[in-house]
Amino acid sequence: MRIAILGSGAVGGYFGAKLAVAGHDVTFLARGTHLRAIGERGLLVWSPLGDFLARGAATDDPATVSPPPDLVIVAVKGYDNATALPALRALTGERTIVLSLQNGVESAEEIAAQVGRGCVLAGPAYVATALKAPGHIIQTGTHRRIVFGEVFDLAPEVSPRVRALADILLAADIQAEAVADARVPLWEKLIYLAPLAGCCAAMRLPTGAVWGDPFARDVFFAAVREVEAVARAEGVEVAADIVDTVRGYMDALPQTMTPSLLIDLTAGKRLELEALQGAVVRRGRAHGVPTPILDTLYAVLKPWAGGRQS
Repeated sequence: MRIAILGSGAVGGYFGAKLAVAGHDVTFLARGTHLRAIGERGLLVWSPLGDFLARGAATDDPATVSPPPDLVIVAVKGYDNATALPALRALTGERTIVLSLQNGVESAEEIAAQVGRGCVLAGPAYVATALKAPGHIIQTGTHRRIVFGEVFDLAPEVSPRVRALADILLAADIQAEAVADARVPLWEKLIYLAPLAGCCAAMRLPTGAVWGDPFARDVFFAAVREVEAVARAEGVEVAADIVDTVRGYMDALPQTMTPSLLIDLTAGKRLELEALQGAVVRRGRAHGVPTPILDTLYAVLKPWAGGRQS
């Protein structure tokens, strides 16, 4: 299978590397020193599952990827969409599938605005990876899970193309889970991620600060229920016990776990604020659903959305 990775950082690069090692023809779209390192030495992954080196083409010019790939995986940060997603027009052919692994619930529409709805799949990725150095990814856990499916052409059952792609991912040692409606897992991830990342970033402290203080924990769960209410107003049937699921997830998290939103804030980098808290606020207002805690987190963090100089 011919595959292009749009956004070959910690997440996209990791899944692209897994697919390359499995024998697929992978092209990594990257920039700067990371691009040069992949082109010269390949993409090295250190992992508890075993270290490996993946080789594939590397470019910063989507027009050089010819013929169009069978699959494009989109893994750029949401704040890069305005500049990155137009590249999809050069990458996408009549039979190309575009799979978004971006955080939030709005990227599928943004991708569809570039290439049409017919080729778009989406879903959340669950993997703990980071760029250690150019051309070098480190995986700190063993999860490598993608839950994905159709976003627009919905049906009661998993579509044939989603099932076929899941088989390809599974054969590459990626924990792929095919679903009929990708909106459900996308919102279920946002239900805990937007409150958790927002609370930790506002407090400038890792997860333990939220989970270890009874008042902060109550505020966090109130925010979780706000996002759940917006999801249901959108007509997305998230699990009835989603709050209990979030509680179990939080119980299992190391108290030192630091959401990437806080890592980026501390480093003075741009924030995925619009894809996370901003999306909840906007969609809540559109449906008349109050989101006072998410509103506050959004307002507190908004001055830093563009990085330290914003």
